[in-house]
Amino acid sequence: MMHGGVQPRAGAVDVVVIGAGHSGLAMSQYLSARNIEHVVLERGEVANSWIRERWNSLRLLTPNWQSRLPGYPYSGPDPDGYMSMPDVAGFIKAYAAHCRAPVVAGAEVTSVLQAGNRYRVDTGSGQWNARAVVMASGAFNLPSIPSMSRDIPSSIVQLSTRDYRYPGQLENGGVLVVGASASGVQLAEEIHASGRPVTLAVGEHVRMPRLYRGKDIQYWMHVSGVLDQRYDEVDDLSRVRNVASPQLVGTPDRRTLDLNRLTAAGVRLTGKLAGVRGGKAQFSGSLRNVVKLADLKMDRLLDAIDVWIAESAARETLGPAERFEPTRLPDLPCLGLDLSGGEIRTVLWATGFRPDYSWLHVPVIDRKGFIRHDGGVVASPGLYVMGLPFMRRRKSSFIHGAEDDASELAAHLAGYLDRTSAGDLPRRRVV
Repeated sequence: MMHGGVQPRAGAVDVVVIGAGHSGLAMSQYLSARNIEHVVLERGEVANSWIRERWNSLRLLTPNWQSRLPGYPYSGPDPDGYMSMPDVAGFIKAYAAHCRAPVVAGAEVTSVLQAGNRYRVDTGSGQWNARAVVMASGAFNLPSIPSMSRDIPSSIVQLSTRDYRYPGQLENGGVLVVGASASGVQLAEEIHASGRPVTLAVGEHVRMPRLYRGKDIQYWMHVSGVLDQRYDEVDDLSRVRNVASPQLVGTPDRRTLDLNRLTAAGVRLTGKLAGVRGGKAQFSGSLRNVVKLADLKMDRLLDAIDVWIAESAARETLGPAERFEPTRLPDLPCLGLDLSGGEIRTVLWATGFRPDYSWLHVPVIDRKGFIRHDGGVVASPGLYVMGLPFMRRRKSSFIHGAEDDASELAAHLAGYLDRTSAGDLPRRRVV
């Protein structure tokens, strides 16, 4: 993509932004507003992961009115709907064109390392030398598949949610879906509807209704300030950054998708997959406690919303306060399943993702493979990260969460550039 009619060329630049998804483009917009010269390096095309690494039926968990980027709100005809993946990709591509972002497509970053007081960024199409680098490649690069996958019989096909596209690609026969967060429950429902028996292995999860008192649950999370909670306002930041995505689905009928709906449809629930031995899957016996905790936390959230409504003296017409049926479970839980017997033909890992920093050769990665940062400011001067869960706010990983995060980090980055000498790198300005 060109910026001002000129394709950026490899060389010296103030800032390199890695990734042309919504986070990288939001940062680009704020850097442009400050007249800071930069490029946005993208391994594929704008919105690449939304186009190539999502299943066909996926829709955003947030309503369209929440889909906004700096200076670019949603303006379509269905503010209460939920974008499909082509819609999301189109929205992000349109934003890149709107803000004339200096994107270099097809520039996969192969190495980032420190070179004196700046960074050297190598790509397959050239080398960049930058005073600062913003890593906006996201937190969902590689499927997080447990090592027990190696113990599953070779006769069973294994897929991650990044590989899955639609039910027809699966073997005929039973499917074990591992993980019951947003992706797991959505795919369990879709695959079961295709006629394949589904077993869902349920670990810790966040239960949440789609609608509450007549409005989308995200509306209440937004107006009550929950999504704006900052990272420096929580006691156990590591824990909240690892909370699973809520059991939500964005459908035209705005329905709630929870474990009760799945069991009513015929999906079999088990506890968390604890291990595989001798071709047999072993499930945790703590499922009853796990679902009770999820039910309790949901009720606490709804209690907090009710208190906020009462204290804010909301004048709008609202439905009554309500509580939902506790999660139903069978009296005798399934604790084991013979994977060699032919009942299960596919295992689908809905166990989340992890970032990929294999190209980052700066000592800022912890022993678990996560980057050390303070609200996006990485533990190496001039290095920043964008788009991580609860990076600066609870909403950080959502599309609309990039706006505030990028604004604050761009201000910090500008201060860093002003405090440091450009050395032999000329300070050029965006025009």
